[in-house]
Amino acid sequence: MLVGCRQIFIRLPHCNLNCRYCDTEFAATRFCQVENPPGSGQLQEIVNPLSLTQVQVLIEDWCREAPGAHHSISLTGGEPLVSVKLLATWLPELRKWLPIYLETNGTLPDELETLLPHIDWVSMDIKLSSQTGLPTDWAAHRKFLEIAQRTNCYVKMVVGESTPALELLQGARLVAAVSGEIPLILQPVTIDGKISISTSTLLAMQRLIATIHSNVRVIPQTHRFMGLL
Repeated sequence: MLVGCRQIFIRLPHCNLNCRYCDTEFAATRFCQVENPPGSGQLQEIVNPLSLTQVQVLIEDWCREAPGAHHSISLTGGEPLVSVKLLATWLPELRKWLPIYLETNGTLPDELETLLPHIDWVSMDIKLSSQTGLPTDWAAHRKFLEIAQRTNCYVKMVVGESTPALELLQGARLVAAVSGEIPLILQPVTIDGKISISTSTLLAMQRLIATIHSNVRVIPQTHRFMGLL
């Protein structure tokens, strides 16, 4: 939904899931890698865990160097909501700089409820079993979306050639049942840096879902095409 908007990414460790297609190492590491200057590919290592003050200094520097350029601070992972206690302390301070955008697997509704007053955007996944290799927790996703709709939110489903119609329809029905205004994104799975699903299949999926929820879009991982981290 925010393709083309510039963000400052904070990647947190740990996840409560282990999806088959995940391309991110989410275990805690000794060092945090900071790309500085942005877009350079040059990584500076800072000993973990970073303090809130260290993060604030970095954000202040980037906002000063590019005033008005940033849309928001993007929390990603892993699964950021696993770090709910840390974020409850950090977010009120970080939000003084920029709006807060949460990238989440959509399975921890109670944690979202705790942090929602400090969150401006929610990008929520519906984790389809055919792609993750894990059972889809439809009840948790429904409860999560009912909370997330109180702020700016959209839903994303990662899809592949093997994604069955029944899964797509169930995901569309879930979103439509909460609100017809919530955008639903089909994101083709990326393997080895490439989209691994045909355009014809994606269009067929979109056509199928539109019979239930018309606010559906196809958006790939555009940062892959730009060579961004």
